[in-house]
Amino acid sequence: SLNTVHGGFAYLIMTENAMIGALDPNGFRPLSLGKMKNGAYVLASETCALDIVGAELVRNIRPGEIVVVDDHGYKIVQYTNQTQLAICSMEFIYFARPDSDIYGVNVHSARKRMGARLAQESPVDADMVIGVPNSSLSAASGYAEEAGLPNEMGLIKNQYVARTFIQPTQELREQGVRMKLSAVHSVVKGKRVIVIDDSIVRGTTSKRIVQLLKEAGAAEVHMRISSPPLKYPCF
Repeated sequence: SLNTVHGGFAYLIMTENAMIGALDPNGFRPLSLGKMKNGAYVLASETCALDIVGAELVRNIRPGEIVVVDDHGYKIVQYTNQTQLAICSMEFIYFARPDSDIYGVNVHSARKRMGARLAQESPVDADMVIGVPNSSLSAASGYAEEAGLPNEMGLIKNQYVARTFIQPTQELREQGVRMKLSAVHSVVKGKRVIVIDDSIVRGTTSKRIVQLLKEAGAAEVHMRISSPPLKYPCF
């Protein structure tokens, strides 16, 4: 039946006697198998979850695989041979936590390399680099290091506000951004600021960030995006 499902999925089913996980044929989302110190097996969408519970990574589930865990251990079967590894780029850009590894690549390191490459491709004369918290901080670190500029904390995030780009109306999205971010006036006032953000979905957050920094007294605001435009599907 999995061969009739189109799109990306990484799912987990619990039965009375087994735990079953499966990954779509394109591997859009990560899925990892870990082992606890007591011998129990766990499945998680990110490796950082394994670290939290004290589990060791056994292996990543590959596209088109099913893993079955029961009292006898685990077994992995391939339910289709028409597979490719096309992990969603937004996992590295935005979704995944920086302390996770996706198919052996650390997310923080990947984002830092994006920032360094951005500094090479789009340099600008400025006084400092600031990242939009939280997913852009790694890229900002890479940009600042490559450009030889200080990496400052010029924006503060309210940790209790959810992702704004998924709000149903523009009014709610703008309200969410106002509640989500605030500028540190004493850091950015009179400074030429390079702002590193990971991506642009609708532009609501980007416009508000520039406005915030200008209102806080920034002399110049240069927006830089660490991910390329998403032009084509992954499959």
